[in-house]
Amino acid sequence: MESAQAMNLLRIPIVRSLSAAVLALVLGAAAFGQAPTPAPAAPPPAPSLEQRIAGIEAYLANGDPAAALKDAKGAVPAGLTTPAVGTAGPGHNGFMMICAALVLFMTLPGLALFYGGLVRTKNVLSVMAQCLGIAGLVTILWWCFGYSLVFGKNFDSAFLGGSEFFFMRGVDSLPNTDYAYWISQNVFAMYQMMFAIITPALIVGAIAERMKFTAVLGFVAIWMFVVYFPLAHMVWGVTGYMNGVWNANAAIKAVDFAGGTVVHMSSGWSALVLCLIVGPRLGFGKTPMPPHSMVLCMIGTGLLWVGWYGFNAGSALAADGVAANAFTTTTLATGVASFTWAALEYFVRRKASVLGFCSGAVAGLVVVTPACGFIDTTSAMWVGLLAGAVPFVACTKLKALLKYDDALDTFGVHAVGGTLGALLTGFFATASVNGNLNTNLKDIVGQSLWIEQLKAMAFTVVLSVVATVVIALVIKAVIGLRPTVEAEQEGLDLSDHGEEGYIYESKS
Repeated sequence: MESAQAMNLLRIPIVRSLSAAVLALVLGAAAFGQAPTPAPAAPPPAPSLEQRIAGIEAYLANGDPAAALKDAKGAVPAGLTTPAVGTAGPGHNGFMMICAALVLFMTLPGLALFYGGLVRTKNVLSVMAQCLGIAGLVTILWWCFGYSLVFGKNFDSAFLGGSEFFFMRGVDSLPNTDYAYWISQNVFAMYQMMFAIITPALIVGAIAERMKFTAVLGFVAIWMFVVYFPLAHMVWGVTGYMNGVWNANAAIKAVDFAGGTVVHMSSGWSALVLCLIVGPRLGFGKTPMPPHSMVLCMIGTGLLWVGWYGFNAGSALAADGVAANAFTTTTLATGVASFTWAALEYFVRRKASVLGFCSGAVAGLVVVTPACGFIDTTSAMWVGLLAGAVPFVACTKLKALLKYDDALDTFGVHAVGGTLGALLTGFFATASVNGNLNTNLKDIVGQSLWIEQLKAMAFTVVLSVVATVVIALVIKAVIGLRPTVEAEQEGLDLSDHGEEGYIYESKS
């Protein structure tokens, strides 16, 4: 009954109007103080079919997938993207993971077996332990600081990278487009870490059989911060002092495809200085010190050659035409250098040794490294010929003349070879095989590039030599460089590691 009366009241116009007013007041009070509801945001622009296809084509050509999205001013409209932008490409990513593994393969077991076969039986494990120890040490340093100091940029410096990637902060599976559009940054970081591992490991060859394990690791730890990290940034960092390919403001417009200055010159020249400071092995020049196993040396050489394809072809940072060219030129130069070295041996001594073939192969790999992605096949043949001849003279004549104890010819092969390769790159580089040379170097490639190479070579030698003198003297003063005479005579396998490489009979 009461409900019916209420409904009748609402039918009266004035009552209905009052009710509507009261309802509006109540709703208004509830909404008082609240921000107005924003208008819905406009959806981001959708890419056209042509733009999406261009992203796929960029993957095939190892180019910028966002290039087709840019307007007339070179900017990408806000929100406009395609699935190709900021995504690692599976083919390029897979290729680079394989290349990273191959570069590690060069050190473990390639270099370890190559060097291990060349020393005496009592020291075979010592060089292997040094390779293993350096691999672990550099991994830690790379994770903490190294990657960021080389490939960061927030220091805005031509000599050192930045701090943004310390402890691998932010290094995930998305590409760092400062260096590659289609490779995960964590894969790129691991690939570059393998370069950082093998570089100081090369130094081991010059001081083999006579430097304490703790001294080796102490030297390497400091050397990485003073020599390798700054030099790698200067040559390969996006703001680098000597990165002629990608830094338009580089003071020295040099090129180094895979490590002629960064890897071989730095380690080789440091190796010479270190072996002079450490001094010769006991009995050097009086006691025969032949390699204890040319079989291990040969196996190590083969592993180095195979792994070097990751080193050189992988430096294209994509499975593209530049990588294919680097693969080809590496093969040609190495084969020619190996044959040339052995042929020279036969001409001089009437015998072509397995050691000669192995040394020539490694020399060819070293010399072609800075050039492989920039030269054609004809130039590669000339590089191989010179790689077999010049380091041969350095290892057989210069070493005997100056009487320094570079135990495993690190200076003769890596310093002389790396220096030669850096110079030859300046003469033989051509944009016809690598269009990136036209980015900032169009006016000097084929003209005065070799002068820029000379500047980079001089800078690398001075940095490596001066830094090594200081570091070695500091280590010598703090913990000493050499084992005792008794320990050196016994062999570093037992004195440093308490193990023997070969046990021929039971001692029980």
